[in-house]
Formats: sequence, C-alpha cells, structure tokens
Amino acid sequence: MNQIDTIIFDFGGVLIDWNPRYMYRDEFEESSAMEQFLSEVCTDDWNLQQDKGRSLAEGTRILQERFPEHAAKIRLYYDQWEKMVKGDIPQNVALLQKLKEKYKLYGLTNWSAETFPIVFKRYSFFQLFDGIVVSGQENLIKPDKKIFELMLEHYHLEAENALFIDDNINNINAAKELGFSTIHVQEKTDLQMELSAWGLI
Repeated sequence: MNQIDTIIFDFGGVLIDWNPRYMYRDEFEESSAMEQFLSEVCTDDWNLQQDKGRSLAEGTRILQERFPEHAAKIRLYYDQWEKMVKGDIPQNVALLQKLKEKYKLYGLTNWSAETFPIVFKRYSFFQLFDGIVVSGQENLIKPDKKIFELMLEHYHLEAENALFIDDNINNINAAKELGFSTIHVQEKTDLQMELSAWGLI
C-alpha cells in the first residue's frame, strides 16, 4: 500500500453545510410544495450546470423561460444564495489544522465560479489548503475523471498517494477508478474515526 501524503476534500456536505432548503423553507407554506419545486424546477442537475461554468444569469434566464409561473422563486435561488449556506461543519473543519501538520491538503469542489468566492472569504479554514480546484472555473464537474486528472497534473500529485473525501458516491467511484483511496462521507459518518482507521490521525 502506498503512503498517503495528500488529502483532498470536497467542500459541500463535507466541510460546508449548504442546502437550498435553508432558504426556500421560508418561501413555501408547505414543505411538500418546496420539495416539488426543488425536484421539478430548481433541480440539482440544473444547479450543476452553473457549477460546470454556466453563468448564474444564464441559468436563471433559461429556467424562468421554461417555468414562467415560478420566475420569482427561481430568481431567489441565486439572489438569496447566501441563505443556503448554514455554516461550516465544525467537527470536520476541526480536523484540518491537525491534518495540515502532516499532509498536503487540497480541495476539489463542484461549485459555481461566481458563488465560491463568497464562502472562500467567509471561512478562514480555506487558507489551510495548498490548492483548490473549483469546477466552475474549469468548466468540468465531478464525477468527470478529467477534473481529477487536471488536479493531479496541476499540483503534481499522485492518485496512489492521495485520499479523496466526498459525500457523493458517484464522485467516490470515479476517484477509486483513478487509484485514489477514498472516504465516502454520509449522514452518520464520523470523519475523525474514519481517518483514524486509515492511520492518518
């Protein structure tokens, strides 16, 4: 087994608690109506296109033309985007300083190039990273293997020596196929315990 010297973090769901429901729950009287809106109108797949580099204005315009009856609520998605960020995930963020003492830390995130600077300025822990690849800046999104390969090439990393941490199983599977060690963060995952099991903390 190769020696792990690099740890790569996804951000949303691992270090940052982001969810559109934090904003939209105040805009709908019934949670069922909110869930229908998020599953049929402002979907994850639609948001992912902004993460892939489409502008927020263009993404909003396309959806408003398709669903004119929801135009006002669609506009809120990015106008009120900051309300979707509840905060950091403290028990995971607390591990970064200790890990930084022994490992190179990198970020690989599906995030809009327009909204990522907002959280980057808000949370000082981002300064601990040796480098960050943001999908919206590269016009590539996980689980496309090209974005993993871009990170490896840009920062002169070896997949065999890197541990990749993400909450999306499709991203985890893509990383595994490229030779990364992985931790899949789920709702009940104790990240400190997982890292300890790897002998990393």
